[in-house]
Amino acid sequence: MALHFLVEGCSGVAVGDIVSLTGAEAKHAAVVRRVRVGEAVTVGDGRGVWFEGEVSDASPSRVEVTITARSAVDAPAVRLTLVQALAKGDRDELAVQAACELGVDEVVPWQASRSVSRWEGPKAIKGRERWATIVREAAKQAHRPWVPEVSEPVTTAQLVARAEGARMLVLDPTASRRLSEVAVEPGNAVDLLLIVGPEGGISPEELEKFDAAGAERVRLGDTVLRTSTAGPAAIAVLSVALGRW
Repeated sequence: MALHFLVEGCSGVAVGDIVSLTGAEAKHAAVVRRVRVGEAVTVGDGRGVWFEGEVSDASPSRVEVTITARSAVDAPAVRLTLVQALAKGDRDELAVQAACELGVDEVVPWQASRSVSRWEGPKAIKGRERWATIVREAAKQAHRPWVPEVSEPVTTAQLVARAEGARMLVLDPTASRRLSEVAVEPGNAVDLLLIVGPEGGISPEELEKFDAAGAERVRLGDTVLRTSTAGPAAIAVLSVALGRW
């Protein structure tokens, strides 16, 4: 499969035009991936526009791609959002990376009451930027036409407010219903909001608030997964139900 690269602001490019990779993207292409003149590659804008092309010039500072084909991929009718609780170490980052590779459309950092990691002030800005970088690289590696959004961190109250207009699924290992038993209709345009708690789990008070907002508690199986794997596993299940896989 051809190497894939992301270039912002290339939606107006047509067949025969040249798209230039610069900065870190050019260095990654020329130095790390060692692209050569004449090599076939693909380029996207991360917003559904997809190009096929051929490298016409390559240097660490600029890689030029002559476009040979252009297409557009529609955004999914049902958006799948992962609400990932902040976790210690890199466990939340591992979840975000895998979720992006598996097809999530948006990632929302959640400051849960039991989150050991706390995003406050400049740390919140830095944390969101870090997640956005992880998502971008994962989307590029997975050859995704659409790069998922990384929203601002939310509190539980802000998260409950998002329940209106979306279907909220809360991963709870004590739930009586399995996620695989939840009826999901690909043609139904109601977005899915998947909530994953931190290492210590979602607190009873938070679960009560989610219940009051109309959320559905579901479990993945008879075992308890880490916060780094629960979200990606659930996204895989939902991707099958939505007909994406």
